[in-house]
Amino acid sequence: MTTPSLGSAVPVLRIFDEQLARRFYLDVLQFETVWEHRFEPALPLYTRIRRDGAVLDLSGHHGDGTPGSLVLIPCADVEALQSDVASRSDMQLRPEVDPDAPGGPSLYLTDPFGNTLRFIEAS
Repeated sequence: MTTPSLGSAVPVLRIFDEQLARRFYLDVLQFETVWEHRFEPALPLYTRIRRDGAVLDLSGHHGDGTPGSLVLIPCADVEALQSDVASRSDMQLRPEVDPDAPGGPSLYLTDPFGNTLRFIEAS
């Protein structure tokens, strides 16, 4: 019997303000939009974003995702990412690297909706 293979998981993060989400994820973190969907123009946005190998879905729909979620994202150089984010952001993110985090140095960023992104540099 053959075991079915699995693909990469795609976390769904809840958002409450589309413009604020775009500013944080696209402008500050430099993700790009892969696609967007709405059932009708006035209804909430559901979108997929990507930066390199990191893929996230953002949803304004009630019941999609739970505010306060934690997503681990592998990163080749968390200090370089920290500098990049700090140079681009006026959102008072205060990005700081924890060099002693379990699993490797980590940069923790909390989005405007309470979700935490942990960028981890595996040792």
